Order: sequence, then C-alpha cells, then structure tokens
Amino acid sequence: MGALWTHVIFLLACNFGSGSGSTNKCDEVRKVFQLRQIGPSQLLPLSPRPGSDLQVCLSKNLSCCTKKMEEKYQVAARRDVQNLFQTSSSSLKFLISRNVAAFQETFEVLIKQAENHTNTLLHQSYRTLADQAVGPVQELFTDIGLFLLGSELNVDDLVQRFFDSLFPLVYNHLINPGLSDISLGYAECVRLSRRDVRPFSAAPSLLADQIARSGVSGKLLLQALHLGIEVINTTDHLQLSRECRRALLKMHYCPHCQGLTQARPCMGYCLNVMRGCLASMAEIDAHWREFVRSLEGLSARMQGPQDLEQVLLGVHTLLHDAVEHAEKNGPRLAAQVHKLCGPASRKPVQSVSIQHSSSSRESIPLKASVRVSGDSLAVRRRDFLNSLRLYRTYYGGLADQLCVSELASGDGLSCWNGTEIVKSYTLRVVGNGIKAQSDNPEVKVKGADPVINQIIDKLKHINQ
Repeated sequence: MGALWTHVIFLLACNFGSGSGSTNKCDEVRKVFQLRQIGPSQLLPLSPRPGSDLQVCLSKNLSCCTKKMEEKYQVAARRDVQNLFQTSSSSLKFLISRNVAAFQETFEVLIKQAENHTNTLLHQSYRTLADQAVGPVQELFTDIGLFLLGSELNVDDLVQRFFDSLFPLVYNHLINPGLSDISLGYAECVRLSRRDVRPFSAAPSLLADQIARSGVSGKLLLQALHLGIEVINTTDHLQLSRECRRALLKMHYCPHCQGLTQARPCMGYCLNVMRGCLASMAEIDAHWREFVRSLEGLSARMQGPQDLEQVLLGVHTLLHDAVEHAEKNGPRLAAQVHKLCGPASRKPVQSVSIQHSSSSRESIPLKASVRVSGDSLAVRRRDFLNSLRLYRTYYGGLADQLCVSELASGDGLSCWNGTEIVKSYTLRVVGNGIKAQSDNPEVKVKGADPVINQIIDKLKHINQ
C-alpha cells in the first residue's frame, strides 16, 4: 500500500510539473485553502504559474501559490503549531489549575474547621468569655488564611496579637472575675501587660512556630503551582523566530503549492524543524524535572510538625492548655497585673448585666465540625504528585511528541522532505536543546529566547 501511494504521488508531481491539463491543477489547493480559512480564495491563481516571486516555497515546477498566499500560509503554519502547543499542554495545565483551586479550598475548609473547633472549645470550657472571644478568634484564623493564600503577614505578629486580645478576657472572667467587666482603659492596660507577665507560658511562641513552619510549606506549594501555570502559559504563547516561521511554512504548506495537499513531512525532517523551533523550550526540561522533584520534597516535608492539617486542627487543644495554664497561675498573674495596672477598674454593674443578657448563647449549643477526611490534604497532595510525575519529561520530549503524534508521516510511507516527495529523509537529524542546533540543516537557531530564560530563572528560584 505504501509503495502504491508513493507511485501515485510521484505521478501526480510529474504531471503537475509538465503543464498538461493545467486548468484544474489548483482546484484541490483552493478547496483546502478555503476549508482551513487561510485567506480569501481570490489570492489563488486559476492555474499553475511560475513561482519566481515566492520567498520560501521555491520549486522548478509550476506553482499554485502566489506571494500573498505564501504570506497567508506562514501565518497559518504558525497558528497551527501554537494550537498544537496549547492542545498538548491542556491536560497538564488543567491538572495544575484544578489542584490550585482544590488546595485553596482545602486550606479554607481546614481554617474554618479549626475556627469552629476553637469556638466550640471556648463555649464548652470557658462559657463566660466565649462570646467576647469570637472576634479575636475570627481575626486569628482570617489572618492565617490570608497568610496561606499569599499575603505578606508576619505569623508571629498575628499570633501574639491574638493572645494580647485574649488575655483581658481571661483576666476578667477567670483570674479576677467581678460583678461587672473591667473598664476599656483597664482592659487595654492588661492587654499591653501580656508580653511581660506571660500568662500563657510558651503557647504563643509554640503556635506561631507551628503555623509558620506548616504555613510556609502550604504557601510555597500554592506559589509553585501558580508558577507551573505561568510556565505553561508562557510556552503556549511562545513567539516563534523568523527562521522557525519560514521552516514551518516550508514543512506544512509548501507541498500545497505543488498540489500535494495530503503530503506529510518525513519524520527526520519534522524532528529537525520542531527541535529547531522548540530549542529554547527544550532548555526548560532539566528545570521542569527539578520542579517536579522539588514539589515531591516539599510534600514529604509537610508531615508531622509541618503538617498544616494537623497544626490547624490542633489549635484548640493548644489554646485550651494555654488558658488552663493562666487559670492555674491566677494569683501570681493577678498580683503582676495589679503591680503594672493598679486595682481593677470596672464598668457600672447595670450596663454590663444588660449586655450579658443580650449576648447569652446558652440555648444555642455549638457542635464541633467533623473532619471531612482523616488525611484529606495528604491524600490530595499524593494524588496530584502521582499525576504530575507523568509530565516530568514534557518539555524535553515535546518536539518529538508533536512529530510522532500529529505531524509526521508514518514509517515506510512516502513523505515531504522540504523540496519533494521522497521515500525517506536523508539529512542528519539533530538532538534537542540550543547546543544541538548548530548543525540543524532546516532551522538556524541564533540563541536562547530571553522570555524562556526568565521563566527558567523563576523555576531555579522556586526549586531552591
């Protein structure tokens, strides 16, 4: 079958160049030109003509192309290849984009669960201060969420601020309770004294350290995934060099000028053209492989003390221990506060009693949130990395993949070598990457693309 097809192609090519029966030579070319919406049909000649004005699609035979057609073909060839880039990367891009959204949602769910656990603990164990603690608790977990999603917040500051706000409530309701709340001015003095009297022992520093360690890992995971999407978007819309565009035109559409609309490039020819065009992109390969390895290492570190899920869902336990420590050391703390702030100043009894009545929650017991999955974050990371590993060689093998899957002629079939239909491509086939292109017979590669160099620098930075 292959030999028969080769014979037919040769006969067509010979007949095309002879000039006999020329009125219908370009009909098939016209059909494909219109079908692919390459340009207006009036650009085509009615019959084959000398192609002396053509810049790339040169041939000793008559041609169905004009200079204007050649320009349109070059635009179409570039568009076709960039569409292939986007199609080939679509599953990888979807994988990363979907998991960015999934990880963000998981973080948000965990933060809300941790906040609910904390409020439930306070209502069950320290009901008198629970209502007033809702605001500081909400602020703490909102700040943690902002930190995880990229805000440049100082974790130690936000944790210390929470315990500063908590201490006046603990002092007012557990250490030195009275018939009414302490005044706003006295509460502010108690708040400012917290770092000196250290009512919660090492709990603030411990919580800040745990959130910083686990949170930085979670934050870095999201940053890395966003960079992965940026890398794909950059390569999907890579600006092709003039030499590459001309080579793509010659490979894709110059056969049409000879009436060979079904011709496909030889495998070796396709590899030379695509490896030349994607030489800069192939330079990403080593850094993309390292990117995948770095994500694996980051995931491995997100366990134990750096397990964000474990840390967040353990905040309420640490807080219980901290408040219990303050309660046990009440007499010492009361004396220290008295020394720093003087005797407790309180609000009038009547106004406070009305406030307590309006804020009572005794009839609305809170239930602790149930964890969606025992290892939901760890399982999600594992599943994502198992899928991502399949793409670790994506950039190193893209040129070859496009030729094998989409562009080149199959083994043993006649093919286009850039000039004519042949049985096989006889020129040397170069390797991948910039250095290998010095001997490329089809595409002159001048050097690395500066846009690709920038994306490589970003990968190097995150891989550290």
